[in-house]
Amino acid sequence: MQKSLAKNNKNTLLMTQGNIWKLLITFSIPLIIGNLLQQMYNTADSIIVGNFVGSNGLAAVGSGTALINLIIAFAQGASVGAGVVVSQYIGADKKDKIKISVHTSICISIILGLILSLLGIFASPSLLIMMKTPKVVLKSSILYLQIYCGGLIFNVIYNMATGILNAAGNSKKPLVYLAIASFTNIILIKIFKLGVMGAAIATDISQAISCILAIGYLLKVKSDYKLYIKDLKINKETAVKIIKIGLPTAIQNMVISFSNVLVQSSVNAYGATAMAGYAAYLKIDGFNILPVLSISMAVTTFTGQNVGANRLDRVKKGMYSSLIMVLVYTVFIGAVLLIFSHQVLGLFTHSAQVIMYGQLAMKYFCPYYFLLGILNVLAGTVRGAGKGIPPMIILLFSMCIFRILWIKIALPFYSSIDGVFILYPISWLVGAILMILYTKFGKWLPHKQMEKKENS
Repeated sequence: MQKSLAKNNKNTLLMTQGNIWKLLITFSIPLIIGNLLQQMYNTADSIIVGNFVGSNGLAAVGSGTALINLIIAFAQGASVGAGVVVSQYIGADKKDKIKISVHTSICISIILGLILSLLGIFASPSLLIMMKTPKVVLKSSILYLQIYCGGLIFNVIYNMATGILNAAGNSKKPLVYLAIASFTNIILIKIFKLGVMGAAIATDISQAISCILAIGYLLKVKSDYKLYIKDLKINKETAVKIIKIGLPTAIQNMVISFSNVLVQSSVNAYGATAMAGYAAYLKIDGFNILPVLSISMAVTTFTGQNVGANRLDRVKKGMYSSLIMVLVYTVFIGAVLLIFSHQVLGLFTHSAQVIMYGQLAMKYFCPYYFLLGILNVLAGTVRGAGKGIPPMIILLFSMCIFRILWIKIALPFYSSIDGVFILYPISWLVGAILMILYTKFGKWLPHKQMEKKENS
């Protein structure tokens, strides 16, 4: 059955057989490059706006980053749920279930995209005011965020389509589409020359292009996950399964992003210069975190397919291989960024004070990314086995509840912005420890559950 599946679906990468290292690397590299290209959207905005509009323009673009991440994070949770369901059906070679789950997923993304776009447009002013955005940049921040949110539906649908392609092990196509969209974004920003507004419009158009390309591929691909417009409808049973896995991840992502909004509010209290420095580093931070998340996505797909195929012996091998990959990457990139911190931050601004704040953030972030890597790989493995709630609880506690408690209790004892930045590595450490304990002692693999029933 496995051989026939691989043969009949040349656009599907079957991860239930073959060398684990080779499979994970082959699948991860396009994911990593693709996610880095996606990060270029806002990075290009920040570099061009920061250099040609000034630090206030950079602060305006950066002030909405936490809110944008919050909205997108919720949508990405749904795509994770769809990806796990599709990957398990692919591993089990259930063609009818694959078709139903693909069409249900796209329907969910259309509805969710419309809702999030409207919420983002109408709630932007109130949210930015709540975040204590300085008056000097408030008007530009609202304009940027509202225009950006107008195109959120394209981002949501694209991420769902990408989740389907990733579940099938096809991570190369999203890479091509993101490359096209990223370069389009940069060209359009230069063409429009409208500062903050032009940057937002260019991003929306670029996201629409990547969305159209991804959906277009699903409509013409010769594989079990092909999309048919006439079959677009929500299957209740499949939707429940997707929501059961995706909703905990969506809530987790959203609440974690909300805690980052609170952190952003704490940074905003130090003024526009601190905001600009932190905004510049957040763009660099994305280039660190996204490869970590890509490897986590890879191990989620790997686990999903192998659980579906009942190849449980390969699951933990994939997890350990992914851990090694993420540890090597985070240690290397952290060292490189610390060594060349001034040069990297200089891409965004020429202000010595802004660079100083960015370097301070680097000091607290870069040496400790390996903790975030451990946390995400283990969470991705457990999620791929269909267990979305335990990672959600651990991530909510470490990345949200702990951070809120820190801001309320510990932060007042700090007289500088250091108290905000040190919060990140400490919360990563808490999450990594809890996730290690659950992975070691928790009942998340199917065969462990069966053993428990047999023993009882």
